[in-house]
Amino acid sequence: MADERAQPEGAGLVGFLSLEELDRGLFRGWCHDGTPLRAFGGQVAGQALTAASRTVPASLAVHSLHGYFLRAGQTSHPMIYAVEDLRDGRTYATRRVTARQDGEAIFVLSASFKLAEPGGHDRQPTPPDSPDPGELPDYFELWASIDPQGAENAAIRQAVEVRYISAESTDGVEGVTQQKLWVRALDRLPDDPVLHTCALTYVSDLMLAPTTALAVEPIRAVRTMPATVFLTSLDHALWFHRPFRADEWLLIVQESRTAGDGRGLARSEVWTRDGRLVASAVQETVLRPLRAPRL
Repeated sequence: MADERAQPEGAGLVGFLSLEELDRGLFRGWCHDGTPLRAFGGQVAGQALTAASRTVPASLAVHSLHGYFLRAGQTSHPMIYAVEDLRDGRTYATRRVTARQDGEAIFVLSASFKLAEPGGHDRQPTPPDSPDPGELPDYFELWASIDPQGAENAAIRQAVEVRYISAESTDGVEGVTQQKLWVRALDRLPDDPVLHTCALTYVSDLMLAPTTALAVEPIRAVRTMPATVFLTSLDHALWFHRPFRADEWLLIVQESRTAGDGRGLARSEVWTRDGRLVASAVQETVLRPLRAPRL
């Protein structure tokens, strides 16, 4: 059946990942809120990868990225992305991107690109069982039914559809938490592989950090109580294994196996609906109890 979703003009993921080129290797972009007045980390990483991708030949595709969140980005000012050419080889190229606001570094990204290598041994595990996304409630509609006045995720819902599955311990293993969700771009995207990898970079940050806090705060599809922990991303790494489309349903299985010393670590696997493992991610977060307000 034909996909009836239309590509928006200057909105959704296409708009959120768009950059203005100021000079060779220098770009400007705007970010929306992740939490009030703070830029969504997935968008900063996605825009940084967009900037890096625009400086390499079209024959090269990104296969990995590693980023550090240094300061909270602001949504009231543009983000400036400066790209450094670290290496240009015959099959691999490496770029480093520094995102700045008001002269201060906000985020640093290293990304590696490579030529495709047909053939060779291809293996992956059996995909996990999961309900079909059509059987699950819309994440944002569920949130709105519980908290009609809540502004969280207002911008993100203009870009992606989310079907939330579960938040639970993994097979009863003590100390391990897990949550699953289906995600796809809200609108049909152009047939540009670079855009799809940048779009997945954007969505790979969705709800990965909260996975580290499930043992101390039962975060479900909707928060029904005040937050009890301070949670923010420290770094983010993503590997791309196989081609995919970000405007088709992707199953994201997120798991956290350790937390301590004010930090938590979560990882995720990204699967297509037909069972192909297309990407993996790892993120470290700050995870601290919220201090009681001073009287």
